[in-house]
Amino acid sequence: MSAAPNRDRQAERREATRREIVDAAWEIARRDGLAAVTLREVAAMIGMRSPSLYSHFDSKNAIYDAMFGQAWTVFLAKMEVDLPRLPDTPREALLAMLEDFFDFAVVDLARYQLMNQRSIPGFVPSETAYAPSVEVMRQFTAFMQRAGVIEQVDLDLFLAVASGLIDMQLANDPGGDRWRRQLPRVIDMFADDIGLPGPSLRRTP
Repeated sequence: MSAAPNRDRQAERREATRREIVDAAWEIARRDGLAAVTLREVAAMIGMRSPSLYSHFDSKNAIYDAMFGQAWTVFLAKMEVDLPRLPDTPREALLAMLEDFFDFAVVDLARYQLMNQRSIPGFVPSETAYAPSVEVMRQFTAFMQRAGVIEQVDLDLFLAVASGLIDMQLANDPGGDRWRRQLPRVIDMFADDIGLPGPSLRRTP
């Protein structure tokens, strides 16, 4: 019988504390905005003195870094579940994929801003935190190529249009679906422009 591996309880406690700090930072960001996250506010929320935070994160940007990596890791896990379930036809697959990302984005403004906008002056994610976003783009590009979207300029256009619709939804109709309803039309316009086959997705004239 092999002995059970020794648990590093100190490391487990340290990781649990880091998660608690990051969770508190998200709570502040969602309530008051990303810029409102401060070491003092985070420490107060979890009942810790501010200097004690430095044993876990050496700066506020280090907390943002952990938040950034966590957000993209969550989306990567979602993407890996969703991609195999997409329809086989290119237009329907593009629409389903865009709807999935749109819904993920608009449900959490602070998370979307940190993931996709330069909303924190001076913050640049570390290579480790950035890695899941790189993997998301790798899988997204491979999916788009399988759907028939090959050229980089077309991928760029798709991302720009998707981001613009998300920004409009968050800024002008939070909690609604005004710009989400445009997604079938946008996919048709995009597919027609680059010559993807398939029937129209538009549900209304």
